Amino acid sequence: MGQEVNCKLRLGKRVAEGKALLESQELIFRASELRLKIAFREMSSIEAKDGWLRLRYPDGAVALELGAQAAKWADKILHPKSLIDKLGVKAGMRISVVGVGDGDFRRDLAERTPDVSEGKAVPASDLIFLRADSATDLNRLRALQKSIKPNGAIWVVYPKGQKHITEGGVFAAGKQAGLVDVKVASFSPTHTALKFVIPVARR
Repeated sequence: MGQEVNCKLRLGKRVAEGKALLESQELIFRASELRLKIAFREMSSIEAKDGWLRLRYPDGAVALELGAQAAKWADKILHPKSLIDKLGVKAGMRISVVGVGDGDFRRDLAERTPDVSEGKAVPASDLIFLRADSATDLNRLRALQKSIKPNGAIWVVYPKGQKHITEGGVFAAGKQAGLVDVKVASFSPTHTALKFVIPVARR
């Protein structure tokens, strides 16, 4: 999940007080009179100096007064984590992919570890990636946890902005299956990933 801070923004001659949010691939600013979203790929220059983060994008120049966070945000923008790193995939892990068909994701998985099962969950998986397009898919969580190691995890990958499957619904399904949610990540422009683990008391 992104990091949000209260800050001042300068956009041309405009000055606004609001909240800035640094996501994995974009910077978002929200104020009562202004909303701004800039993807990292649109930024042509990034500089942190004297507590200000300054950047340029196609519509002009923006400056955010972030204090000590300015240098950290600049570094995260210049050196973003890959999706595989955000999801905690490490070399040598046993991975099960159930229904997640994203080609780039599967290619990056294969480059990180050779132990990848497609289409079904194998015993002693370090991570399981489950695609959930409906609430019915979430019913598999209870059974799938039997295939992860005690300290393993299940990532539920579900579509953003849908009414038939929401973040709240995914949280509830995980809890009902006896799991604990520990992390959320943007999987793609269209999908979110939510990480569940077995409670420590049951490991």
